[in-house]
Amino acid sequence: MPATRVAVIQAATRLFDPWHAIDLVAGWTARAAAQRARLVVFPESFVGGYPKGSDFGAVIGRRSAEGREEYRRYFESAVEVPGPAADALGRIAADAGTVLVVGVIERDGSTLYCAMLTFGPDGALLGKRRKLLGVGAERLLFGWGDASTLDVHPTDAGRVGTVMCWENLMPAVRMAMYAQDVQIYCAPTAVGTELDVVTARHIAREGRCFVLAANQVMRVADYPPGYLPATGPGRGTVISRGGSVIAGPDGGVLAGPVWDEQTMLLADLDLDEIPRWKYDFDVTGHFARPDLFRLTVDRSVRSAVSTSAG
Repeated sequence: MPATRVAVIQAATRLFDPWHAIDLVAGWTARAAAQRARLVVFPESFVGGYPKGSDFGAVIGRRSAEGREEYRRYFESAVEVPGPAADALGRIAADAGTVLVVGVIERDGSTLYCAMLTFGPDGALLGKRRKLLGVGAERLLFGWGDASTLDVHPTDAGRVGTVMCWENLMPAVRMAMYAQDVQIYCAPTAVGTELDVVTARHIAREGRCFVLAANQVMRVADYPPGYLPATGPGRGTVISRGGSVIAGPDGGVLAGPVWDEQTMLLADLDLDEIPRWKYDFDVTGHFARPDLFRLTVDRSVRSAVSTSAG
């Protein structure tokens, strides 16, 4: 089987400015396509931005007027799916002829979701993954996704699935992906540490799959003027360090990690390596014990209001 070239984008974005972020997606994707990448993965919340350090004026029992205004600004910078921003991202994928995986802050009605969008090389939206559960104070901002979006997509590049940030620490989520024969496991995040590199390598070895972990690199200068959480001794102070990495099904590192700088990681994936390594360990197959342990995944759409005719 021919090797699949993939690209992981470790870049800065713009908080509160989705159209500027979409321009950045276009530029980086074109660069990846020029390197013959068939799949391009961006970090979590790349379009809309990750408001690292903000408390949005919230303490237990009270929210401030300033925090409500900051939230309004964040809400207005979110994108609708489907909508003009999603259409623009689809055109970027089609122009480059690549599978494109990109993080967005999604607005649906009056609720925000941290989501990942996957587009095919023809620009069609293959799927939208909503984060199942925000980490810590993220729960103040984001609604909860459900397992109806926990999909693996067959593409020309391979079978592609996405699990965000600390979802990757949820064993049940990983098992749900492995059971769908994920080959290219995308693990975008907004908070990268050395332990996240360890996590990516563990998942690759556990799932006998390729893991593409993408994180932003953000400095004080990348945030809007007056954004108080992004403070430091200078505009070059690093707020988010990156640490993006590509790992193979044996747990080995194919590219990265890279810290403190914007970059594009490239790797050629031999998908035939997956059966070679599943030969002696298939966590949802011959190395499972369904007589002792079973996972049930509810794939139904969870909505607060449903209507019926009649």
